[in-house]
Amino acid sequence: MGVTGWWIAPDLGKTRGVARTIWKGSLSFGLVNVPVGLYPATKDKTIHFNQFEEGTSDRIRYKKINERTGDEVESSRIVKGADVGGGDFVILSPEELASAEPERSRTIEITDFVELEDIDPTYYRTTYYLAPEGEAAAKAYALLRRAMRDAHKVGVATFVMRNKEYLVAIRPDRDVLALETMYFADEVLSPADELPRISEEEDFTKRELEMADLLIDSMVTDWDPSNYADTHREKVQSMIDRKREGEEVVTEMAPREPTKVIDLMDALNASVKAASGGRAGASRSRASSTRSKPAADEKKATASKKVTPVKRAAKAKKQPVAATRSRRKAS
Repeated sequence: MGVTGWWIAPDLGKTRGVARTIWKGSLSFGLVNVPVGLYPATKDKTIHFNQFEEGTSDRIRYKKINERTGDEVESSRIVKGADVGGGDFVILSPEELASAEPERSRTIEITDFVELEDIDPTYYRTTYYLAPEGEAAAKAYALLRRAMRDAHKVGVATFVMRNKEYLVAIRPDRDVLALETMYFADEVLSPADELPRISEEEDFTKRELEMADLLIDSMVTDWDPSNYADTHREKVQSMIDRKREGEEVVTEMAPREPTKVIDLMDALNASVKAASGGRAGASRSRASSTRSKPAADEKKATASKKVTPVKRAAKAKKQPVAATRSRRKAS
């Protein structure tokens, strides 16, 4: 895809049809081995952009340059060095790094079962799905999932994927087993050591605690992930779609409101009143209002008119294209 007007095509990645396994092996507990495949459980929908030189359809590329000589260096001549402080680096060859790689394994061996509530969510990295590979594995897979669900237990294991060792938690999730990659203990930072001004305990009045509890109670609802949307991504995608159709987008930036310093009790009182007044209706309409808000906000902030799309310059003779720029209205 190229440049239409000054529309820059985002890199949206490859579209997927059938789910693709990213690892195959077996899940073992005791002497039971279950052939499984590992599948992605999430998909990042962040809009990615390529870079172009302004006024042209020429892509920007990066080169690996020797910072002392300014010469480009071939990948085959690049080695890795670990920063040991003081401007010193320890250089390791590809062969030395290969000798330290974890032993390849096709088994996720559960070594312990723990309570799900005992694992701090800070330790979790990425979620995957485990699925049985073949009809013979289906019964053992279903048995493990059912037993773990009934016992309210999570399996802890380690395994190797793409030359990296992972600590993982395996938990029953609806009709599947989910695998959570985790941080190791020495990778999780202590807030007391890392953050300033964290006190062990503050003194609160009984009234402050009651108001805080009341505010939380007034905002309690059932978890429904469809109630929440990435409004920034929706606005960017809308701009992309409109500019692709040849529209000129004129933007107006909303002024940033100053931060107000108010009394804690006043804030709690006002929050409880606001939450109590419209909570029931807001819970029912949140999904629709969340989706409609970006369009409404954008309609207020933008004015559009049709312009003729400019075709991408030919590769043989790349010429600057007319730029349809976003203009900022005078505030």
